[in-house]
Amino acid sequence: MEISEEVVIIGAGIAGLATALALKRVGIGSLVLERSPVLRTTGASISLFPNAWLALQALGVAHKLTSIYSPIQKGYVTNVATGAIQQVSFMGINGTNNGPTPVHRRTLVETLAGELPPGTIRFSSKLTSIQTVTMDDKVSSSITIISLDNGTIIKARVVIGCDGVNSVVARWLGLTTPVNSGRSAIRGLAVFPKGHGYKEEVHHFIEQGKRAGFLPLNDKELFWFFIYYNSSLKGEETPAGPKLLQKDVMENLAKDFPPSYLEVVEHADLATVTWAQLKFRYPWDLIFGHTCKGNITVAGDAMHPMTPDLGQGGCSALEDAVVLGRQLAKSLHPNPNGHGRIVAVDAARAIQGYVKERRWRVVGLISGAYLSGWVQQDGSGFFMKFLRDTIFYRFLFHRITDLHYDCGKLPSVSSLSE
Repeated sequence: MEISEEVVIIGAGIAGLATALALKRVGIGSLVLERSPVLRTTGASISLFPNAWLALQALGVAHKLTSIYSPIQKGYVTNVATGAIQQVSFMGINGTNNGPTPVHRRTLVETLAGELPPGTIRFSSKLTSIQTVTMDDKVSSSITIISLDNGTIIKARVVIGCDGVNSVVARWLGLTTPVNSGRSAIRGLAVFPKGHGYKEEVHHFIEQGKRAGFLPLNDKELFWFFIYYNSSLKGEETPAGPKLLQKDVMENLAKDFPPSYLEVVEHADLATVTWAQLKFRYPWDLIFGHTCKGNITVAGDAMHPMTPDLGQGGCSALEDAVVLGRQLAKSLHPNPNGHGRIVAVDAARAIQGYVKERRWRVVGLISGAYLSGWVQQDGSGFFMKFLRDTIFYRFLFHRITDLHYDCGKLPSVSSLSE
């Protein structure tokens, strides 16, 4: 079977769904290809900072989430070795709250998907190859031919890879493989049927080479995590199942952590417990590498995988979607037959505008996330303690997490037709 599409998005994660929604808002139809048979809703929670909420407002769905979830007001950082506790405020210099709002990942994904027209997502669609065919000797008018494992051939004017850390589209563009940070993370949800009793506060615990924490999603559920160095693990080796992961945290990795943290892990919903290596892309690969070729580009983790130390992976993916929608809207021309709009031959220029706008923003986030993880988790000597407790938490933390970056608005369909 052979079909033609204006825009094809590879991957129905947060980046892919948000991009499809942004394109819908500006009058561009798209097809989202997802290799899984159903919507991928795995992952316990995602923290949305103010910049993510601005992107969700532009996408028109922020109000569906703000009525359910509340932002974190402040945090406490406990030094496991000494027992010292330091309070961290999320209030910015201008009096605004810079704190994260923890959201169920399932809820966010389902909210984005629910805004898309029926048939936008095609499940069980695995990409096998990508090739471009230049029309009239013009790179900007090239057509991309996508082959799927079921024999389907798709001709697309624009292809956007939102297929995650191990992106096929990123490899096709020539971006280097994301590198292992040397750390792994175990995450999950803790459920307290009678209520956990915690306010809108995040609790962090640090020890040499280890960092953990928990924060509430609602009055009965807490998101928890444990990040540690995994130099003994090789390649993609994955530890045992959820029950043994929980046991390893409680009886080995975090056995010296405060009882409050161990109690949270003990209440884990095993269906939500996951393990993953933390990877990132070298910033200079985004500066000097190819993040687009003609009408093909990447977004989300496919473009800028980063460690979770700033909580900006999902937030920046939402920003990508809005910028892509706004830039591609510039390439729209009226369809002569009156049935909507088409992506014009200058879509390549629009994609270049997207890459130019996003490159330095995500380079800064990748670098900031790595620095944040290094300062908070590396070493226990006097210098590192001074850098972390006196410099980072007191002076730098507010500036790094003052994430009110505005990725902009999306033009309305009516304004584009004028």
